[in-house]
Amino acid sequence: MKDNQKKAWLFLAPAIVCVTVFSIWPILRAFTMSFQGGPLIDLHFNGFSNYQYIFSDPEFWRAIMNTAIYSFLTVPIALVISVALAWFIFSKIKHTAFFETMFFMPYVTSTIAIGIVFRYIFNGEYGLLNFLLKLVHLPQPDWLDNPSLSLISLIIFGVWSSLAFNIVILMGALRNIEPNYYVLADMYGATSKEKFWRITVPQLVPTLAFLLTVNLIGAFKIYTQVYALFNGQAGVGNSAMTAVYYIYNKFQIVGTPGVAMAATVVLFLFILFVTFLQRKLMKKVNS
Repeated sequence: MKDNQKKAWLFLAPAIVCVTVFSIWPILRAFTMSFQGGPLIDLHFNGFSNYQYIFSDPEFWRAIMNTAIYSFLTVPIALVISVALAWFIFSKIKHTAFFETMFFMPYVTSTIAIGIVFRYIFNGEYGLLNFLLKLVHLPQPDWLDNPSLSLISLIIFGVWSSLAFNIVILMGALRNIEPNYYVLADMYGATSKEKFWRITVPQLVPTLAFLLTVNLIGAFKIYTQVYALFNGQAGVGNSAMTAVYYIYNKFQIVGTPGVAMAATVVLFLFILFVTFLQRKLMKKVNS
């Protein structure tokens, strides 16, 4: 038994080392740096000054607010659309493999490349979106250069980006539902609507809980989409500033790593708290 334990630890050692070096150590290092000031090559202890700075910085609170709005709008909207599309493909279309591949392609495509495409779509002068709006005689706003629309543009981009992963996972979950449930429902004359709400949705709850958790964490860490959509900026006048972009700006541009790490710790605790609440809510739904 002891020999087996030693062998088990031996096989686990590479994974433990990797997790420690690339996950645990950076978290501990970020926490330590959050209490330090000065440039990266000459850090010194400065107590809670970094936390006092970010909590009194209006830009930090704007970043947190934008991140929260983006997350709590993008995630549920994307999940609802993903469930509708996955169910439509699963129940109405025969050659599902082709459509799954088509939907999954954006997930394996560079976010920067997709962001460049969306920059052209959202362009106020010659963008595809405004062209379609013009055809139906609707106003054609300047999506990227209007500060009041920056976050809306980012949310649209975020919803579209989330669909690929969600649909593929949901398609796998739909295939694992016992077909006899639907056979019995047909025998008792259940409608498509009743089968969806009484069989499909309850069976998808564990998958939806997983997607909700993963998508929420990913939404709170949004950075690449902002950088790609607004060409390396956070929108006009930092109107699309997010928490991770704030961290990047303070660390890389301003050169205050201590402030950046203090914001990192706050964001980490915020994500932890929201994820905890979400998991508690899903447990109540399942019970």
